[in-house]
Amino acid sequence: MTRHSDIHELEVRTRSGVVRGVRRSRIDAWRDIPYAGAPTGEFRFRAPRPAPAWRGVRDASTFGPVAWQSREGNFVGASKHQAMSEDCLTLNVMRPASAQGGGDALRPVMVFIHGGAYAVGSSAEYPRNGEALVRDGGIVYVSVNYRLSALGYLDFSRFSTTERPMESNLGLRDQVAALEWVQANISAFGGDPSNVTVFGESAGGNAVTTLMATPSARGLFAKAIAQSAPTNAIYPPELTQRWADEFVAFLADRIEPGGVESTSVDDAGALLTRADPSDLVEAAVALTLLTPDRDPGTIALCPVIDGDFLPERPLDAFKFGRAAPIPLIIGTNDREGSLFTGRLDILATTPTRIRAIFSRTRKKARKAIKAEYPGLPAKRPAADFAGDYAFWYPTVKVAERHSRFAPVHFYRFDIAPRLVRQLGFDATHGLELFALFDRMNGWFGRAMGALGGRRAFMRTGDRMRLHWIEFARSGQVPGWPAYDEKTRTTMIFDAVDRVENDPRGARRVAWQEFVPHV
Repeated sequence: MTRHSDIHELEVRTRSGVVRGVRRSRIDAWRDIPYAGAPTGEFRFRAPRPAPAWRGVRDASTFGPVAWQSREGNFVGASKHQAMSEDCLTLNVMRPASAQGGGDALRPVMVFIHGGAYAVGSSAEYPRNGEALVRDGGIVYVSVNYRLSALGYLDFSRFSTTERPMESNLGLRDQVAALEWVQANISAFGGDPSNVTVFGESAGGNAVTTLMATPSARGLFAKAIAQSAPTNAIYPPELTQRWADEFVAFLADRIEPGGVESTSVDDAGALLTRADPSDLVEAAVALTLLTPDRDPGTIALCPVIDGDFLPERPLDAFKFGRAAPIPLIIGTNDREGSLFTGRLDILATTPTRIRAIFSRTRKKARKAIKAEYPGLPAKRPAADFAGDYAFWYPTVKVAERHSRFAPVHFYRFDIAPRLVRQLGFDATHGLELFALFDRMNGWFGRAMGALGGRRAFMRTGDRMRLHWIEFARSGQVPGWPAYDEKTRTTMIFDAVDRVENDPRGARRVAWQEFVPHV
């Protein structure tokens, strides 16, 4: 509970006004702080604007609405009790209760970008995320909401007109705006704006590596951590504009089934700006359900190489040293692809999808890849092939290329509770978040550990978290050698952590021949 005597410590003046947070369990927290203006009305599909000022004290004790997202799509969206709004560009701050703004003792800052395939998720999805980092490391933790689905990650710039402009890469622009807010305001919360680490998982990991290649993000953070990032899921406008056309057709049919209205540039733009947000996110579901079979190996909700805000493919920026030359931790989980079955079946796991990817390369390279996944396209090897195609191999390329210009530490997360292994998932996509954020005391964490392995899993999470904290503090990770193209030293997080040189080296070489363009 917050005592009356603590209230003055919990009132913090930002550039826009004063916010009042809460103190619980020796952690101070501020929720629902606007970092940009509401992207509503005429500002839908526009770049974020500065947050408006307010008078008096803004209550920052509870989470605000999350970005619009579907509850019926591939991924489980916000709960039915969670409010959704286009006015969602807010962030949250946590710090140790002893921290104060100003003075010389400013603390390292960690900014977390949530995942969810750019379709779902929020900073409120797991309300206690970050508490373990604050408690164990004394850092200042920031979590961010940003626009999702059609409102943030489809490229409608081809429908832009002078009277009705529409920008691209809106979710990415939101993330830059949030980082700009951190630079301007975090010292008031006791955080050091010169020592900001941005980190994220899955789509959030993709955001991290994309931000490193985004010119307007340069200088806004000093270190980066990318967990299970589909680093190559950024596409050229030729493809994203086709997806925009397909989306508009889905949207028009949803609003007026069987209608005959035109979807010309003018009509499509008007349709997009007047549509209810619920129709926008459900039309995006229809598109994302189509994409895995129409364009195998791609994800329709994504950043776009627009030649302006994002001038080039991030993997090319890393290759030529044009990405931010900052220290990076990057890695994946042992079996990323095993999660993506049933409702989550978006990867290249079916024979038809795998065949489409195989058709893009030489026969000799196909033979070598098949040798690395015996039994392909059976379920288990297909899941591993798809996970490596989407997550592991593009992550290897980022580490390899960035290591020429800045320190890189590479990892693989291998540990999983016994029940998770018996169900055939093993260390799958997203599992490390339960370890890193100390989530194993919740009902789902306890269920995963019901057959054993929970304590070992939590101990591994403790060690991983301490590495993340030390990296955020100093950019160093003692006992974890840097990655380079000669040794490819990798930290394996397991019941007993170990360091290996070039694990799965034969598989890496096979992928290099299979997709040399990556």
